[in-house]
Amino acid sequence: MKLALCQCTPLPLDSAGNLARLERFAAQAAGEGARLLVLPEMFSSGYNIGAAAVRQLAEAADGPFAQAAAAIARRHRIALCYGYPEAGGGGAVYNSARLLDEQGAPLLNYRKLQLFGDLDRQQFSAGAWLPTVAMLHGWQVGLQICYDIEFPEGARYLARAGAELILVPTANMRGFEFIAEVTVRSRAYENQCFVAYANYTGAEGALQYCGLSSVNGPAASREAMAAGQEGLLYAELDKAELTVSRRENPYLADLRTGVFLPRR
Repeated sequence: MKLALCQCTPLPLDSAGNLARLERFAAQAAGEGARLLVLPEMFSSGYNIGAAAVRQLAEAADGPFAQAAAAIARRHRIALCYGYPEAGGGGAVYNSARLLDEQGAPLLNYRKLQLFGDLDRQQFSAGAWLPTVAMLHGWQVGLQICYDIEFPEGARYLARAGAELILVPTANMRGFEFIAEVTVRSRAYENQCFVAYANYTGAEGALQYCGLSSVNGPAASREAMAAGQEGLLYAELDKAELTVSRRENPYLADLRTGVFLPRR
């Protein structure tokens, strides 16, 4: 499967502008033969926008932005994964990611579990359930969001649930390049799956994003990695790499899960 990652500057407070960009990115990625396009965290609204703006721009998972994104997926026959502020029950707003297939049908909707510092906690409620996997073009796919991937438990949970590819919409800042350069690659290797990490570049208010979007393979391969520029990044995912790496490094098969249960 050919995968495209979008590394772009944020366009805060402009849902219409972000839909127009999504149309362009989807057309470009599909034209290059990609079957899935992954965009950054909170793509629909911008990330560093403040709690009041988050509440104002939050939508239901199947709200207007989702409906427009589904039409784009159908028009260009490409699956989409994007971040957005999700309006939940009781006034809660979640930092969420949504995966649509090439017909615009929803496959996954995931709420960020691990909130990052005051910035996340002042804007969002934390997700309350564990992620699941869905089938896309013959691949078992799971979702995490930015800070989630820095905790080994979530990626391991997805891998044990059968994930072959973990998509990570991200808003990672300068000063945390280690995560983009090392951690996501390690998560792919230790969990014997592909990890696709789609980050912003440029500035958003006081935040400076580090770019370094990447696609990482289960054999410690780096299928593709961006620097700091805007653009689409492409990678071909090959299941043969999964088969070989799982045979040579059978971490999931060798894991003694019972040993790590808490003792009373």
